[in-house]
Amino acid sequence: MASSSHSHAGAFREPSVIPGFGLALGFAVSALSLVVLIPLAALVLRALSIGPAEFIRIATDARVLAALKLSFGAALIAAAVNVVFGVLVAWVLVRYQFPGRRLLDAIVDLPFALPTAVAGIALAGIYAPNGPVGELAGLFGFKVAFTPLGVVLALIFIGLPFVVRTVQPVLEEIERDIEEAAALLGASRLRTIFQVILPHIYPAVLTGFALAFARAVGEYGSVIFIAGNIPMVSEIAPLLIVIKLEEFDYSGATVIASVMLALAFAMLFVMNGVQAWQRKRLGNV
Repeated sequence: MASSSHSHAGAFREPSVIPGFGLALGFAVSALSLVVLIPLAALVLRALSIGPAEFIRIATDARVLAALKLSFGAALIAAAVNVVFGVLVAWVLVRYQFPGRRLLDAIVDLPFALPTAVAGIALAGIYAPNGPVGELAGLFGFKVAFTPLGVVLALIFIGLPFVVRTVQPVLEEIERDIEEAAALLGASRLRTIFQVILPHIYPAVLTGFALAFARAVGEYGSVIFIAGNIPMVSEIAPLLIVIKLEEFDYSGATVIASVMLALAFAMLFVMNGVQAWQRKRLGNV
């Protein structure tokens, strides 16, 4: 018993770059609390302080519900589209050598480097009714800018790098011998993709989806220029929070922010649960 307890205690005293498990854990928890937990807790407490009846009244207001529906719906659609195109872009960058490959690899990171306002102005200039793409779309009888479609396009633009940069390293680790072995065993290309490649990259794809979704839900600068900010049509929840603050309606702003926080946390919690289950399932195979 003594030797067993000694071995368990020794597990926490193994040599490490950062000396002291307790000290490292204390710093980590303190930093997390100061930067994340305390501000979020203050937000939730401020929202709850107005009373349940007023909280529900603000949260179920038609304009608030429309903004939340647009923000979360557009974020989900954009993240799903980014998964498809992000995996394709990562595949091309990893599997093929071609002129301009390094340039394309650098262009993927542009949404990271660009200020969101610059991205929004650029998108609005292209997709506005008098822009090159917007004018062409008008010939076919539909609008891009100042509609929910414009919001989705802006969120696709800012979210694509998250999927590419998450999936790309995993694809680089997959040996081509696996694909060749599957082909020699008679597997079709489609079967190789779904039964050989996708199981390896699935956790990375889900992580990229979660990151793209999380970024899209809270995106503000690149969306407001192309959205048109029409209440009940193309007004996003982050913009509505800013409007409430400008009107000195702090209760309304904190309630909307708290609802967004709860919804985003619930969706990310589910995604992380699915990801953990998938990793466990693949590990048991």
